[in-house]
Amino acid sequence: MPADRPARLAEMPFHRLDPQRPVLIAGPTASGKSALALDIAERQGRAIVNADALQVFDSWRVLTARPPRADEARVPHHLYGHVPGHAPYSVGAWLADLEPFLARSPAPVIVGGTGLYFSALTEGLTRTPEVPPEIRAEADTRLARDGLGTMLAEIDTATRSRIDAANPARVQRAWEVLRTTGRGLAAWQDETPPPRLPLARAHAFVIDAPREWLTPRIERRLAQMVETGALEEAAANSAGFDPARPSGKAIGAEELIAYLRGDLSLEAALDRAAIRTRQYAKRQRTWFRARMQGWTWIDGTARALAGGV
Repeated sequence: MPADRPARLAEMPFHRLDPQRPVLIAGPTASGKSALALDIAERQGRAIVNADALQVFDSWRVLTARPPRADEARVPHHLYGHVPGHAPYSVGAWLADLEPFLARSPAPVIVGGTGLYFSALTEGLTRTPEVPPEIRAEADTRLARDGLGTMLAEIDTATRSRIDAANPARVQRAWEVLRTTGRGLAAWQDETPPPRLPLARAHAFVIDAPREWLTPRIERRLAQMVETGALEEAAANSAGFDPARPSGKAIGAEELIAYLRGDLSLEAALDRAAIRTRQYAKRQRTWFRARMQGWTWIDGTARALAGGV
C-alpha cells in the first residue's frame, strides 16, 4: 500500500468524477466494492461492468457474490453470468467483451477483484500463443501429482520474480507458456503492446481492507450465502462439477459439494471455505499493493462502506 494514509470515503470527491472517464474500482473479496460501484453508477447515470474472473460464469451466482437482482434493477450491469460454466474464458476474451462499453457515455464503472483484468486493461495485455491441449493436460497432471513447488522451480528466474508464486493458476500459466514456446512469460510481457485504457484516462480506486476488518465480513458473507441459496446452487452444479474448470474455482463450490455428497460436515465445509477465502483475499491485497501504487487508495473501514459486501 502507498505510504500515504488511504483517503476515507467521505473525503473522496465522487460527485466530481468526470462522466466521460471510466471509473475503476478494485478491492479484495467482501470489501464493499460492489456497493461503492452502485452508489457511483446511480449518482452519475453510469452502467456497471464486471471485472471479476469468476462472476462471468452463469453457474455460480450466490457463491461468487454477484450483485443481487435488486441492484441489477437499479442500474444496468454487464458481463455478469454471460459465460457458460463449462466454457473457458480468458483475460483477452474479457477485454474484447469490455470494448463496446468503453465507448459509452457516460463511461462505465468497472468493478471487481481480479487484478490481472485491471492490469491488462491499464498496462496492456501480453500476447502469448495458445497453449496446446496436450500441454495443458500435462500441466494439470503435474500440478496435481507433484504440487506447486516442482513446477515453480522449472520456470525461468525472470518470470518467477514477477508472478504470484503462491497462486497455482499463475504458476501453471507461466509453466505452460515456457513449455509451449521455449520463452519465459517475462520475455513475452516485455513485448506487451500499449494498454487499451491508460491509467491517466480513468478514475482508479483501490479499497484498502485490513485483515482484521475484512475477516468477520468474510465469515458473515459465507453465512449469508448459505441462507440465500448456496446449498441449492451447489446441488444444481454437483453433477457436472469439475474443479479444473475456470468456473470450478469458485470458493466454496468444492466444499459445499463435498458436504452434499456426505464427505464433509456443513461446519467443516464452511470452515474450509472461510480459510480459502481469507487466503484469496490475502493474495488480492498483495497484488494490489505491488501493482496498483498509482491508483487512489480508499479506506475500506469508512462508515459508508461498512454495510456493503
